[in-house]
Order: sequence, then C-alpha cells, then structure tokens
Amino acid sequence: MINVYDVEAGKLIKKAAEELKKVDGIKPPVWIKFAKTGRQKERPPFEKDFWYVRTASILRKIYILGPIGVSKLRTKYGGLKDRGYKPEHTYKGSGNILRKSLQQLEKEGFIQQTIKKGHKGRMITEKGKKFLDAVAKNAR
Repeated sequence: MINVYDVEAGKLIKKAAEELKKVDGIKPPVWIKFAKTGRQKERPPFEKDFWYVRTASILRKIYILGPIGVSKLRTKYGGLKDRGYKPEHTYKGSGNILRKSLQQLEKEGFIQQTIKKGHKGRMITEKGKKFLDAVAKNAR
C-alpha cells in the first residue's frame, strides 16, 4: 500500500493542495494577501493558492512528525534573514498563519490535539491519514 513516505514531498503537497481546495472548511483568511510568512521575509507570498499549499505542507509535517506544536512548526517554516553586511540570523516563521491553518484542519477533523508520551501537540487522525494516503496513491 502506498503512503506519504513513498511519494516525493513536492508532488504530494501539490496534489494535496488541489484536494484541500475542494474542502469547504479550509479557506484563506482575507488578510493573507498582505501578511508575510515570517519576520525574515521582505514580501508576502505571491502565489494564488499559497494558503492551500502551506496547509497541505503542515498536514504532511504532522503526519510525519506528530505530535508537533506551533512552536516547532514555526521553527520548521522559519529561515535566514539577510541583514546586509552583518551575519545572517535565523528567525521563526509566522505563528498566526500556522495557528489558523491548524484550526481549520482541526475543524475538518484531519488533526486533533493530543498528549503522547509527555509530548503535547497536534496529531493526525484516521480521517487525515486516509486523506493523505489517498492523495499519495494518486500522486504517484
């Protein structure tokens, strides 16, 4: 059986983003056109379907790394800031974008908050696993 681990990340995220567009509960907020994805960025993302791609990427990360919280995800989606002649510095990504997409995924039943072996965070549900495995099967 084909699952998330058998498909390239880029292909899987692109296909999952297309499928997430069909889900009613996952919609980009009105402010997303103007928000940067982190302190290290100079401009907001220019892709039309950025919200769906980021949400699909978050869902994949939770599938692989769960339970995982907002702070760890901010680190994963952070990056280096070009500070001119000074050395580069690492900054975390936007927490608001992550929180809103996590809340939407939770509302749709793809993820849930859990505590597993002392680690608190979001974990993928059976519905989320079925969704991503079906996408992986089609993406291959």
